[in-house]
Formats: sequence, structure tokens, C-alpha cells
Amino acid sequence: MDGAVVLVVVILALVAILLVAARNQATARVRRLDDAKAEARRWVERLGGQVINLTGSDEPSRQALADAAERYTAAGSQMEQAATVEQCRLVTKTAMEGLYYVRAARTAMGLDPGPELPADPEQVRAGRVEEDRRVTVEGRDYAASPAPGRGTPHYYPGGRVAGRPVPQGWYSEPWWKPALVAGAWGMGSVLLFSAMFAGMPGIPDAQAWEAGYDAGQADAAAVDAGGDPGADTGGDFGGDWGGGGDIGSGFDF
Repeated sequence: MDGAVVLVVVILALVAILLVAARNQATARVRRLDDAKAEARRWVERLGGQVINLTGSDEPSRQALADAAERYTAAGSQMEQAATVEQCRLVTKTAMEGLYYVRAARTAMGLDPGPELPADPEQVRAGRVEEDRRVTVEGRDYAASPAPGRGTPHYYPGGRVAGRPVPQGWYSEPWWKPALVAGAWGMGSVLLFSAMFAGMPGIPDAQAWEAGYDAGQADAAAVDAGGDPGADTGGDFGGDWGGGGDIGSGFDF
């Protein structure tokens, strides 16, 4: 009889411990979510203050601020629906991207860009435009530059679009936007990328970019697989794209 009483007491004690642990875990989850929401809201409000108070003085700054306003709207919508820590992090990322556009606009207007923003690893890995480039692809002219100008009014802060890296820089047109909207790159995108960035330091080559690699990742993957990083890792690029086939109007915006 005494043994049965002891067993009941032990079971009740274990149940009580489990209930307390579950309650503590639930409280911790709520606290983490509240903290994530507060952090996300802080970045959204910071972006909103910049978007509301700044007016572009030229085409590059106006375009960058339009992109920042777009991110502000998107972040606000995400904030309303955020119900998990991960969703709050997405809000923060969207707002942060908007603030990169704000910094670009301020730079274009000759203003102090403001405090540095936390580094985005994807942005760093995507590289950046280091020199002026002007190329013609399928009869259409494109330009890229590390600085804003009349011929390069469209800024991109760098990062991945539809699984492929797009370098930070100023461009004649937002050639990455169709992939941003559709979630997939057009047929001619690799040809444009190759023409625009060939030989630029810190930028992947066309085959690596087509495979979704950042600069240097293709060689690392080849070494990890036991292969020769200098060996041919696929079909000939010229054969893939230069065989007389029409790459279409994949650059129409």
C-alpha cells in the first residue's frame, strides 16, 4: 500500500514538472515572438521615416526611393501577417533591403548615407560592380556602374534573385526584375550576365552563375567532389547559346 502511494506521488510530481516545463516553454515562445515583432517593427518604422521625409532630386535618387517605398509597403503587409519568428525575420529583411535603397538614394543626392546597416551574407557573396561596363546583347544596350549616373539610374543592393546572385551596383535598367516577379530567369539571362560581368573581380563566371553559385563556390564544389576545379564542368557555353538558336526577347521589360 505504501508503495502504491509513493508511486502516485512520483507520477503526480512528474506531471507537475512537465506542466511547468510546458508552460515555461510556451511563455518563452511568446516572448521570442514578441521580441522578433518588436525588432521587425523597429526596422519598418525606421524605413518609413526615411521614405516619408526624403524626396529624390534626380532620376537615380527618385528611382531608389521608389524601390524603398515598395519595400516599405511590402514589409508593412508582411508585418500585419507575421505570426512566427521566421516571418518576423522576413519582415526585417524586407525593411533592411528598403534601407539599402534609401542609402543609395542619399548617396545619389550627395547626402550622408547614414549609419551602416548590418551586413547581409547573401549580399556580400553576390559581389558588387567594380567598374563601368557597357555591353550590347541581342541589339540592346546595357550598362553597369559602381556609381549612379544618368545612364545607370537603377540600383540593386545585391543578393539572390530566383536562386542566382545579382551583384550590388547601378544599372541602366533592372534586368533582374522579370526573375524577381516570375521566380525564374529568362533564356537570355546567362548571356547578358556573361557579357556584363566577364572578368570582373568577385563576380561568378557565367556557368557558375547559371548553376546558382556565387564567386568561388563552383571551384569549392568541384574540390569537395574530388574533381579538378579547372576542368570543364559542363557543356560548352558557346555551344549552348551560340548554336544559331534564337534566345528570344528575354530582356523586354
